[in-house]
Amino acid sequence: MFQQIIDRRLSGKNKSIGNRERFLRRYKEQIKGAVRRAIDGRGIRDLERGEDIRIPKKDISEPVFHHGQGGQRDMVHPGNQDYVTGDRIKRPKGGGAGGGSGQGQASDSGEGEDDFVFSLSKEEFMQVFFEDLALPHLIRTQIAETPEWKSHRAGFTNDGTPSNLHIVRSMRGALGRRIALGNDSRRELRHLEHQLAELQAHPHPTDLLAEKVLLDLQTRIAELRTRIGHIPFLDPIDLRFRSRVKVPVPTSKAVMFCVMDVSGSMDEGRKELSKRFFILLYLFLTRHYEKIDIVFIRHHTQAQEVDEQGFFHSTETGGTVVSSALVLMEEIIRTRYPSDQWNIYGAQASDGDNWHHDSGRCRELLQNKILPLCRYFAYVQVADPEQNLWDEYVRLAEVSGPHFAMRKVTSADQIYPVFRDLFKKEGATA
Repeated sequence: MFQQIIDRRLSGKNKSIGNRERFLRRYKEQIKGAVRRAIDGRGIRDLERGEDIRIPKKDISEPVFHHGQGGQRDMVHPGNQDYVTGDRIKRPKGGGAGGGSGQGQASDSGEGEDDFVFSLSKEEFMQVFFEDLALPHLIRTQIAETPEWKSHRAGFTNDGTPSNLHIVRSMRGALGRRIALGNDSRRELRHLEHQLAELQAHPHPTDLLAEKVLLDLQTRIAELRTRIGHIPFLDPIDLRFRSRVKVPVPTSKAVMFCVMDVSGSMDEGRKELSKRFFILLYLFLTRHYEKIDIVFIRHHTQAQEVDEQGFFHSTETGGTVVSSALVLMEEIIRTRYPSDQWNIYGAQASDGDNWHHDSGRCRELLQNKILPLCRYFAYVQVADPEQNLWDEYVRLAEVSGPHFAMRKVTSADQIYPVFRDLFKKEGATA
């Protein structure tokens, strides 16, 4: 038997949800490229919003059937007042005169079409942005005591608001009360009505005693009917209201440590590369945890915890002692973020320059004290030369297992591929 189901649910203000989803699937690669270009120029906490996406017109053209070349055809082009057979038409001047998205000077000739522009919502933007990514070795630490609360049903109560009134349960209670209160009276009433029927079936007109008994039965029957009739159909004690209570809900929390070298060798360009990587990591973690704390640690010869503004725009310079930042990170973890209650992630960005006697200590700190407390630690070097810190971290990566990863980034276009490589799902290509 053929059955056809028609979905008539309202789609809200967006009347073309199906068409929009098909469009996003069809031009998935173009949208991915546009999303990658859209992350520039935003702060670490304000990147998670929608975006106007621009797709070149040539990328959304549809194939059409047309006549093949060759043969002899006579065609009429109405409106031609400037050209005759054999004239050569000059190309319009200026790159912007017929493309819609090119560069060049304005021209008084040529035509074209603008790029196709549409808006991605916040959810769509983040979905495309983090597609095929996952946190490595994700274990969501559950917190027993937390201020997070959730409302749960807890049976019924005798008082509440009218909106929470449970009609069926109230009527059931009223029916039970009426049966309980009137059960004895109804049983007696049925018995007396049966006696009355027998006396009336065999009357004794001359028997005064029988007349008195008959009168007493009628009086008692009337009293019982009155008593039963006075039982209210619905009493306030019958009302039942849905009860809801707030119970603590275990929630997962994460802290991200952003560690960056701000010594003299880290210029603004390298700091900008580091910022983009930290932005991606922050947004990625917000999609897996309800609560995210960010700890910014900057260091040269000494390390200190700072805010976001000081982290990315500090002007202090000096030598480089990376271990000072790792020591401070461990102290903060021990005092504020116990590993049994927080999911700890670390991200370190540096140009690889470090005091040569300190790199070995950095490896030991990570291997013995920090990595046992972290879910994942990623090191990104924003310079190409491999110095002593890189060599020590290579040794660490060989023995630390999958909880530590290191990559190089030397230009802005490498940020996203490296990030995808660090956080790709198992079996997915970066």
